Amino acid sequence: MRELFHQQMNRLNDTIVLEAKAVAKAMNRASIAMRDANLAKAEKVIDADRKIDLLERSIDEMGVSILARQAPVASDLRVVVSALRLSAILEQMGDLARHIAYVARSRYPHVVLPDTALGVLVQMTEHAGAMSENMVRLLETRDLQFANAIEEEDDYLDDLHEKTFEYVLDDELDLTRQEIIDIILLGRYLERFGDHAVSVAQRVQFMVNGMQDPGDPFADVDLTEI
Repeated sequence: MRELFHQQMNRLNDTIVLEAKAVAKAMNRASIAMRDANLAKAEKVIDADRKIDLLERSIDEMGVSILARQAPVASDLRVVVSALRLSAILEQMGDLARHIAYVARSRYPHVVLPDTALGVLVQMTEHAGAMSENMVRLLETRDLQFANAIEEEDDYLDDLHEKTFEYVLDDELDLTRQEIIDIILLGRYLERFGDHAVSVAQRVQFMVNGMQDPGDPFADVDLTEI
């Protein structure tokens, strides 16, 4: 029975890594689609989103089955509960990559923005790509140096997100209404992608250290005083 339990736990972990790798690939392709007006890459991101959704569903089914049949405790319980949350976060990251691909596809055969404004978004995708790669390594190894790297990258991503608003307000760029909408949406998608990567990092820190879940909005509430 314990051997079966360990097999199920290993399969759960492996499937989470597969979902994270699919998300990283989607962001990489979405970045190329946006930067180069690459329709083929955009279509691949959109088509591959179904795979990410199926992986999420598979993780949820495995997690619920383990909870119901094996009644894990201590660190194993943290892993299973965290897996259920991680699968949802990763699915949302896949959706954000798909949204970027949709914008790139809708502007084809042209790039979405003029070079000046596009540059800051390309930088954002580079940081988002680095975060997703570190996310994969973190889930594979549970080495928290990758969690720290994700949080550092997110600071750069947030700074670049602020710059997108500067471009929107710069009259000298003479952006069209559609270009203004695109830069705001793309900047928001990438900023949210980074936030989700940070959430993954925090979940893994919780899995490894066993500390109170940092994603819990009531983490600092003293329930004895309610």
